[in-house]
Amino acid sequence: MSAPLWTLFIALLPIVELRGAIPWAIGVGGLSWSTAYLLSVVGNFLPVLPILWLLGPAERLLRGWPLMDRFFGWLFARTRSRSAVVQKYEALGLMLFVAVPLPVTGAWTGCVAAYLFGIRHRFAVPAIIAGILIAGVVVTLATLGIIGGVSLFTRSV
Repeated sequence: MSAPLWTLFIALLPIVELRGAIPWAIGVGGLSWSTAYLLSVVGNFLPVLPILWLLGPAERLLRGWPLMDRFFGWLFARTRSRSAVVQKYEALGLMLFVAVPLPVTGAWTGCVAAYLFGIRHRFAVPAIIAGILIAGVVVTLATLGIIGGVSLFTRSV
């Protein structure tokens, strides 16, 4: 599989998302920062609409099984504990939550938070997109060594 496809695939993954895709694409895949950013943003956004639209029906369908009921209970409790900013500021908080480039604060968890706090799709989707774009800028700049003082993938001169 080519570096662009790997970048899209990595950005699709929960937890890793573009936080792992951009450094991989630039440092290992050899892509330019702009290509890495674009592919990672697109890949990170691809699962957003299906998650937002299917999470409610999937929860209602699967809660009947004890194992899945425990999983959803765990997932929702974990998301609630990490998303006070979303509960307080709604769509603006959702954007900030997704924008913070730390594990379990990305688009996947943002979709769950939007569902839990009842943020309507017409507000959640732009907030998540804005958060993804901001996180992509932060991760790209950090990967290039422009912020944070250390590049993840420095090359010897």
